Amino acid sequence: MPELPDVEVFKRRLDATALHQTIGGVEVEDERILRGCGPAELERRLQGRSLESSRRHGKHLFAGLNSGDWLELHFGMTGDLAYVEDVEDAPPHTRALFHLENGHHLAYVDRRKLGHLALLEDVDAYLAELGLGPDARALGPEEFLERARGQRGQVKCWLMDQEKIAGIGNVYSDEVLFQAGIHPRTPVKALSGTDLWELHRTLWRVLDAAVQAAVRPEAMPEGFLLPHREEGAPCPRCGTPIQTIGACGRTAYLCPSCQPVS
Repeated sequence: MPELPDVEVFKRRLDATALHQTIGGVEVEDERILRGCGPAELERRLQGRSLESSRRHGKHLFAGLNSGDWLELHFGMTGDLAYVEDVEDAPPHTRALFHLENGHHLAYVDRRKLGHLALLEDVDAYLAELGLGPDARALGPEEFLERARGQRGQVKCWLMDQEKIAGIGNVYSDEVLFQAGIHPRTPVKALSGTDLWELHRTLWRVLDAAVQAAVRPEAMPEGFLLPHREEGAPCPRCGTPIQTIGACGRTAYLCPSCQPVS
C-alpha cells in the first residue's frame, strides 16, 4: 500500500508537472473509484479549472483548485500517479485521465480499485472526520514523545495506527524499527525517553531517504532493510537471515540479531 513516502513522491510529481495547468477535460474509466459524485459532476467541476496547490497528509493527497475546491486522490493498495504526453502512454489500470490544456495528461492509476477520487470543500474538516493523527513527517520530537506516553501495545502497532500518527504502514514501520534496532513486538511503555527520541530521529531519516530514493528499493541507502525484505535473505548489516513474524495482524520482517526481543 502506498505510504507517506510514496504519496510524497506523487505530490512532487504533480507539483512538477500539472501544477498551474488548466484541466481541459476528465475521462473516468471506472466510476467506482469516485466518492460523492459521478463522472459528469466531476468533469463539470474540474473542466476549465486549474490545479493551484497541493497538500499531503499521511497517505492522502489533495490538489487545490482555483475554484476553492480540493480534489482528493487516495491510492488504496496499488495506486499511482503518472504524467504522460500521449493518452496511449497511460499506464495499465488507469482509472481516470485528467486532460491538461498543455496537451499532456495526468493519469490516476489503481490496479485493485481500492483507492478513490473525491471533491472536498474543506480539507481540515475532512481530516478531522477521518480521525487521522498528525502527519508523521510534521511530528516534532516533543510531540512524538508526548504521544507515546501511556500507550499500550506493541511499538509496530502504534507506528501504524493512523489515528495516532498518519502515514506509516507495514513496510516503513519495519524499516524504521530495523534502523532503530527495536523488535516490532516491543511494548511502547518499555521504551525509554532516549529510545523514543532516537526512534523519532530514525523515523524522519527513513522517510527522507525513501523520498530521495523515489521509493525505489534499489536506490535506498546501504544498510537499509527494504532491498532485502524477504524471509531468509541476509541482513544487510550482520548477515543473519531475515525472519518474519506476525505483528498487528500483518507480517513483519526483522533481523533477530539486530532487533533482539527486549
